Amino acid sequence: MAVFVALFLAVAGVAGALTATADSPEIAFESPEVDAANGDTVQIGGESYTVGISESEEGGGGHGGAATTVVTGTLEREFTAETSETWTNGSTVSIDDREWRVEITGESPSEFTLVEVLDRQAILEADDSADNQTVTSDAGEEFVLVTDESGETTSVPADEYFPEPEERSYASGDTLQYNGNTVTVDDVTADGAVVVWETTQTETIEIEQHSTVTVGDTEYVAHFPDASTLQMTTDIEAYESQASEIEQFNQYNSGLSRVLILSILSSIMLAGMAFIPSRY
Repeated sequence: MAVFVALFLAVAGVAGALTATADSPEIAFESPEVDAANGDTVQIGGESYTVGISESEEGGGGHGGAATTVVTGTLEREFTAETSETWTNGSTVSIDDREWRVEITGESPSEFTLVEVLDRQAILEADDSADNQTVTSDAGEEFVLVTDESGETTSVPADEYFPEPEERSYASGDTLQYNGNTVTVDDVTADGAVVVWETTQTETIEIEQHSTVTVGDTEYVAHFPDASTLQMTTDIEAYESQASEIEQFNQYNSGLSRVLILSILSSIMLAGMAFIPSRY
């Protein structure tokens, strides 16, 4: 019995020593294409990206579990893109805080006209001598009732009372201000006018630990060696080989841990059996 106990203890000692002294392999990129700190600007595929790195706590809480620190990152860049909008014939657009009606004539037009849409109600309300609404005669004519200083009321035809709406004509290649942008007339057809302008947009690429990221047409694998550094490499095969080594190491280490536990338990059980009194 003593021999078996000693044997199991020896096995447990060897397993424990191997478990304690084994060095776990780690992911390490050799000559990564990207090796940057938080806030750095890097060139990838001919474009400039700003690196952002942050860490957060996951798990834990009030259930007694330990929280895990998770490091994530972003690649962000600004770029110029062309934006277009079509103003259909007869539609209204807002320019210079006024409404304008789009008017296009002919089957093959070379230009279009913006005709101001008068705010007749505002004009009437601003005139103390005029009624706040127009009247229509039996013949269908529209009038504005205007009262002079002597109290005499006169019916003024609406076309004479209201000012002529402003008109602005534009052809392909002309520019105008629209919603804070300088837009260019790109094309004019019988159906509408197309205007184009450039806007600044932001592209953000989210990155997680050991995730595969496509930037442009190139695929990278990402690694955070610490909470303030981002590394990216196109050598995905090398990363997968290291990941396989780590998985194999963890399997071996887990097996040795089980051997250690079973050997100690077996030693205790055999030692306990030695003190059981014999029936004979």
